[in-house]
Amino acid sequence: MDVHGFFVCAVLLCAAAVQSKPTLRKDRVHHEPELSRQGHEDNKSYQYDHEAFLGKEEARTFDQLTPEESKDRLSKIVDRIDSDTDGFITTAELKAWIKRVQKRYVYENVAKVWTDYDLNKDSKISWDEYKQATYGYYLANPEEFEDATDQFSFKKMLPRDERRFKTADVDGDLVADREEFTSFLHPEEFEHMRDIVVLETLEDIDKNGDGHVDEDEYIADMFAHEDGGPEPEWVKTEREQFSDFRDLNKDGKMDQEEIRHWIMPQDYDHAQAEARHLVYESDQDKDQMLTKEEILENWNMFVGSQATNYGEDLTKNHDEL
Repeated sequence: MDVHGFFVCAVLLCAAAVQSKPTLRKDRVHHEPELSRQGHEDNKSYQYDHEAFLGKEEARTFDQLTPEESKDRLSKIVDRIDSDTDGFITTAELKAWIKRVQKRYVYENVAKVWTDYDLNKDSKISWDEYKQATYGYYLANPEEFEDATDQFSFKKMLPRDERRFKTADVDGDLVADREEFTSFLHPEEFEHMRDIVVLETLEDIDKNGDGHVDEDEYIADMFAHEDGGPEPEWVKTEREQFSDFRDLNKDGKMDQEEIRHWIMPQDYDHAQAEARHLVYESDQDKDQMLTKEEILENWNMFVGSQATNYGEDLTKNHDEL
């Protein structure tokens, strides 16, 4: 968390009346999460596939079920994956499901804080509700924040959060449902929010306000040269990284596209690869789509049960811990 973020959060937490905190990026570089720590092997254990399709914890739950119970739950999951309810599961729908499963921690985080913001308990969060929960104490007691630095922090963060909220608010009604609010709190996880993440990163690092990040600003974001001594070796390495890999057009600074390339590297798309793999292995009529019947016919590739070796081994290891 940067200096402004630490200050705002500290003040709001100390102000007792406020539990929430403004949205901030904690890490600059965002990588897609692993689908599974297991190897993707063709040994018929399907452990990687289970964890990718269900998530690690849910995969363990399935491994305690009978085959009949596993297939019954899988059938219900298929209905949820079929977003257009046409009876077919496409690679795109499978990919979207896998990505959502792997982001489950994000949705769990939002669920934990939802009631702090949904002040009128209507299962939605308006901008006014968020503003009141997060900045209400500051807005009601401005005299307590007369320090110039304090004022600057709040005045900067309030419009920044409003801009992000409006970007997340897809239908433009200034009221966020669960998905919209999740994208507001975790913008790096949503494609339509990527531009705002890049812009906020630029604003955080661009101290001279020229709309770019030069080498010194890039270094200052991660290293405070306070003692005046020589720079550590890792800082020298970061300068080389800036010159060789960050400043792509070699003009001595990063623009927004170069910042995007830095903080959102184009990683291998594991979810896409896994979705294609599941379709290929289960698509009996080779129409590049799956029916529920095709998925249930190959059910043990998608989920485990007590009857699978994977389930037996995992249960044994879990009991021994």
